[in-house]
Amino acid sequence: MKPPPFEYHAPDSLEEALDLLREHGDEARPLAGGQSLVPMMNFRLARPSVVIDLNQVPGLSELDAADGVVRCGAMVRERAAERSAVVHERAPLLAAALPLIGHEAIRTRGTLGGSLAHADPAAELPAVALAAEAQLVARSAERGERVLGADEFFAGFFTTALEPDELLVEIRLPEVPAGSGVRFEEVARRQGDFAMVGVLAVLHTADGVIDDARLALIGVADRAVRAREAEAALIGAKADAGAFAEAAATAARDLEPMSDLHGSSAYRKHVAERLVQRALQGAAEAAGVR
Repeated sequence: MKPPPFEYHAPDSLEEALDLLREHGDEARPLAGGQSLVPMMNFRLARPSVVIDLNQVPGLSELDAADGVVRCGAMVRERAAERSAVVHERAPLLAAALPLIGHEAIRTRGTLGGSLAHADPAAELPAVALAAEAQLVARSAERGERVLGADEFFAGFFTTALEPDELLVEIRLPEVPAGSGVRFEEVARRQGDFAMVGVLAVLHTADGVIDDARLALIGVADRAVRAREAEAALIGAKADAGAFAEAAATAARDLEPMSDLHGSSAYRKHVAERLVQRALQGAAEAAGVR
């Protein structure tokens, strides 16, 4: 299939890209890796009259770490991040999620910023942003830089807090406490498919007692969600199967996932509870708790 006609721009500077967004507003869509936008255009689910290709814009593909924060340019390819020593050493939440995204060919083109700005509720990277308590940096030609917390960035189905003239330019991931265990569990119909349900768990313990717990779920709402009540229940508890089962029940209790052809709401809720248990157990083992 072919997309509807559109005007194509390939700016070679961030300033030019932002000027184009200011000029065209809602009629324009940025093109990063194209793994979501291009299929949506081909199926007429997206009909931008202007496409702004970011692949020639310098300075958006840098990845480094300093002062306890991993900084990822929005155009960092998912496969590049997956193979990065900085990510494996300093951003274990991101390292756990990346291999689960689609297939290698998709990750080779797909970008961190593109996935986050697309805001698919079944995508893995929004869960990473939430659990890591990431800061997302947006730029516009008129208002300059704006820093958004992950909690305020995701607004609903395929919707973020970005304004039409804003571009996501950087993702800042604070490092988790040393010794934290991380596990990402998900269920999909086939390898490489979007997850029906996914859970990212992060645990840190001291003498077998949990002093930091983070749970982010995908596929259960109109956006990725933090299970904060379950997290709070884990703090001060012994890292064992009983605590994990209780936290899983708490995390799933108020979920109201949508039903679709892949599974009913009740099924997704059941899977979410089981995955929380499994992810917490895996995170505990990764943290050295047996």
